[in-house]
Amino acid sequence: MTILIFALSLLGAMSLGMPIAFALLVSGVALMFHLDNFDTQILAQNLLEGVNNFPLMAVPFFILAGALMNAGGLSARIVRVATALVGHVRGGLGYVAILAATFIASLSGSAVADSAAVAALLIPMMRNAGYGVPRAAGLIASGGVIAPVIPPSIAIIIFGVTAQLSITKLFLAGIAPGLMMAVALTCTWALCAKKETAVTIGRFDGSELAAALYEGIWALLLPVIIIGGMRFGFFTPTEAAVVAVIYALLIGMLVHRELTLRKLYDAMLDSAKTSSAVLFLMACSLSSAWLITIAEIPGQVTELLSPFMDSPILLMLIIMLLVMIVGTALDLIPTIMIMTPVLMPTVLEAGIDPIYFGVMFIMNNAIGLLTPPVGTVLNVVAGVSRQSLDKVIVGVWPFLLSFMLLLLTFVIFPQLIIVPARWLY
Repeated sequence: MTILIFALSLLGAMSLGMPIAFALLVSGVALMFHLDNFDTQILAQNLLEGVNNFPLMAVPFFILAGALMNAGGLSARIVRVATALVGHVRGGLGYVAILAATFIASLSGSAVADSAAVAALLIPMMRNAGYGVPRAAGLIASGGVIAPVIPPSIAIIIFGVTAQLSITKLFLAGIAPGLMMAVALTCTWALCAKKETAVTIGRFDGSELAAALYEGIWALLLPVIIIGGMRFGFFTPTEAAVVAVIYALLIGMLVHRELTLRKLYDAMLDSAKTSSAVLFLMACSLSSAWLITIAEIPGQVTELLSPFMDSPILLMLIIMLLVMIVGTALDLIPTIMIMTPVLMPTVLEAGIDPIYFGVMFIMNNAIGLLTPPVGTVLNVVAGVSRQSLDKVIVGVWPFLLSFMLLLLTFVIFPQLIIVPARWLY
């Protein structure tokens, strides 16, 4: 009965057009009334405590770092490096998109921002070269969803705070599957590129390649600094976010000199708006998470899934199917906030490695950014490429299928994530 009240109140509020944050508050209030424990003071205290969290400070800093990188020209230089390396081969701009998406993902950790940046830079180039724009848009959207998996990922920070797991371990565990996603995209594009008749870009000579690498070296160094610093204990994820902001600010203003005061103001304003929305959602969801725990919903979910507890692979398969279905209707962060406190006790009781589950959970939610009807990244890339959503959906299917097959592979062979993660940390 408790699960039903929570689900109906949440879905009912959302169906009325209420923002997710307020819908979570409504579901929390409904639970309080059901438990005969309604108290506005408890609700207010939990809202405040929801964002009174040191690791959570990394979110606004990484959002700002991503905005400064785009405004300061770091993203454009990464695209130029990728073009110099692989732009001349058959279907070369597709490989450029994958390389650029992977590099940029290791800078900002935001799927929407990364996809918009790569699409704005590459879609005009691919259109002029004769590529099919819907397929190109689908590829770029798919490359964008690597960002929530590979560090520094905003989604991983939010999951780590909610699940009370080490964000550094989650970051390091996301490296291998994030790179495997890029490899899966590369293999799929290699098959698709056989049908492309687009004009290839001329091969860069040695001096041009050296010039591109020289221009892009500052951007390429940032993920090394962030991941290396966390791996060897020089700074925490929150401190790494501050380092990323200072680095992007200095490189954009003093080295590339593209980050003007006007661009800086716009980047800070956009980051403040995005951060406030994310942090308010976190406050509401963590308040609801506390009530979910009080109402013993995780225990009820564990009881429902108890027939599968003896088979971790089957349990993971069922959970991943559930998350995939929810991901078609909800965006990345709300799904993490709603389902993490419900599923984590079940995962721990079944003896599944929580870090492995966290990476799988984030990857599954990232794939949800490509699935209609919500498909946030899909909608963003469709807008940037000026294509109708239905055309981009057709273009994204081969890449979406490759991600689903990779996810299934990780379910069957969890050591593909666990072994590299343990080696890294």
